[in-house]
Amino acid sequence: MAAIGDIKKEFDQTPTEDLETFINRYRDDERAGVKKIIESAEKKICRAKAEDERLEKMLVYEKRFGVSYDYICGIDEAGRGPLAGPVVAGAVILPKDLKIPYLNDSKQLSEKRREELFDIIMSSALAVGTGIVSPDVIDDINILQATYEAMRQAVAALQPQPQILLNDAVIIPEIHLPQEKIIKGDAKSLSIAAASVIAKVTRDRMMKAYHELFPEYGFDKHKGYGSKEHIEAIQKFGPCPIHRRSFITHFI
Repeated sequence: MAAIGDIKKEFDQTPTEDLETFINRYRDDERAGVKKIIESAEKKICRAKAEDERLEKMLVYEKRFGVSYDYICGIDEAGRGPLAGPVVAGAVILPKDLKIPYLNDSKQLSEKRREELFDIIMSSALAVGTGIVSPDVIDDINILQATYEAMRQAVAALQPQPQILLNDAVIIPEIHLPQEKIIKGDAKSLSIAAASVIAKVTRDRMMKAYHELFPEYGFDKHKGYGSKEHIEAIQKFGPCPIHRRSFITHFI
């Protein structure tokens, strides 16, 4: 009879798709420790099924348009609201029917999970593009137009080029492709969720790099958003080169 510690080790090393076989192997073991392991295995299977169902719902738009198009692109942005730093757009074309576990709207994910998913998306996507528009340009043309420009850059960077765009809540001017505007799309489309992770992680990494240049503002923590500490730093030190002058008129 296998020791409980060995059974626990086997459970930890068993892929989710093989857990039913694992459970059947030890189902008749009456030891309390083994019963707890079996219970944990059953819960893990239930969580995996629930996650698969969630991901299936997030592929509704991809399946609908996948009948007509091979290259479906999700688009989202990060950084429309901050007082400092660029606005960044992500554009992602995923393989058809690909499910990336735990992928969701980037705002619903921890920083650690976003970083993990960023690497998975970069390695598994058919194409990934980013667009970055600086604070100076944001001040010149306003944040909405700057966001559109970042999105156009992200689409232009894709290879292969997409055949249809799934956008989070916008229609992008000057792009001559079919576009589907999806309200709260980063929570409804896996492609848009992937784009949101790419945009968010790319921008956060930039803001951490800016922190090394301008440590007094705390960009590594608030990423340029208008936290109390950030506003106090602006009032104390004045704006730095990456502040959006049109966004901070109330504070200086």
